[in-house]
Amino acid sequence: MRTLIRDAKVFDGERTIAPTDVVLEGDRIASVGADAGAGLRADVEVDGTGGTLLPGLIDAHTHVFDGSLAEALRYGVTTELDMFCLPQTLPKQRRLAAENDDVADFRSAGTLATAPGGHPTQLLAALAGTVLDGIDATAIDFVSDPAQAPAFVAARLAEGADYLKIVIDDGAVHGADLPAMRPRTIAALTAAAHEAGLRVIAHAITAAEAAIAIDAGVDGLAHVWTDLAPDDPASRLLAERVRAQGVFVVTTLAYFEAITAQHVQTADCARPGSSANAAGAMRALRHAGAPLLAGTDATPFAPAHGAGMHRELRLLTEAGLSPQEALAAATSLPAHHFGLSDRGRIAPGLRADLILVKGDPTQDITTIATITEVWRRGVRQSR
Repeated sequence: MRTLIRDAKVFDGERTIAPTDVVLEGDRIASVGADAGAGLRADVEVDGTGGTLLPGLIDAHTHVFDGSLAEALRYGVTTELDMFCLPQTLPKQRRLAAENDDVADFRSAGTLATAPGGHPTQLLAALAGTVLDGIDATAIDFVSDPAQAPAFVAARLAEGADYLKIVIDDGAVHGADLPAMRPRTIAALTAAAHEAGLRVIAHAITAAEAAIAIDAGVDGLAHVWTDLAPDDPASRLLAERVRAQGVFVVTTLAYFEAITAQHVQTADCARPGSSANAAGAMRALRHAGAPLLAGTDATPFAPAHGAGMHRELRLLTEAGLSPQEALAAATSLPAHHFGLSDRGRIAPGLRADLILVKGDPTQDITTIATITEVWRRGVRQSR
């Protein structure tokens, strides 16, 4: 199948290209350029006039359940980076993504590493008996000692994990008191994962927890920190440490917006300033030059898969990123930092994971919601 997308402005994941032609051959991008469509006999021709063609969006922090990948693709999210998928769910979702083009692709950490009784066991227990019936809070393989690290990593490799996620969270931000993994155990897990060739991403949502993760040598943080006021000098100092060690950070502003709203509605004891503090931490990281990756922490609840990424992009620009920086954070940057060399940009030879929108989201990020076409592996989706 040969597809010609004619006269669309292109954001290639890094820069904007004036209206041009893009040719797809099968599941790949064949050519990009003003003469790419000249004399071409295409099976399908799409008029991109007045629109912008972008790489499919990559959500760098989600949790995949039944229906998640189909919902994501509806909103132009062609790849999700799952940060904890239950063992009874993971094989089914892998097969779904591998065998079908009407759902988003995904990668997964599989089972995360946490202390006995640590986050997120309290959430899994709360979800039992809901629409996610079948959730098993005992399915987590806990880690309580550095000596257990090699076996835990080996089990994740056997599970098919693409990277390792470690939880460093004492529950304080959410108004809880939870067991947290000790620094020596975190360091041992990180070393074992790196020896096995896995990247390590840490769930840490306070500045102290983020510092522990950085000390352990992790590759990325799954969230920005939320316990420091936006103008706190300590936030700027921590952001400099993040940049100096080459650690990437997944933003998840939509998640902190959602839990802040929930705290207001329920008047619980968790810190109400999570959303503002998270935006402040993101600004400090941007100022320091640390890599920022757009992610939502999407679940079947809030933020939602797909729609949550549109909200994340808007929050990123409201917090200080340019629209083009926000789009790079949702395309080329997660592809680069997670080793997905076949996607995240528009260039010959790469996967034809693409979205076409009306208008120009590099100037007005809200136009990302005006999707007219989505392709996954070159397959045009029904809108």
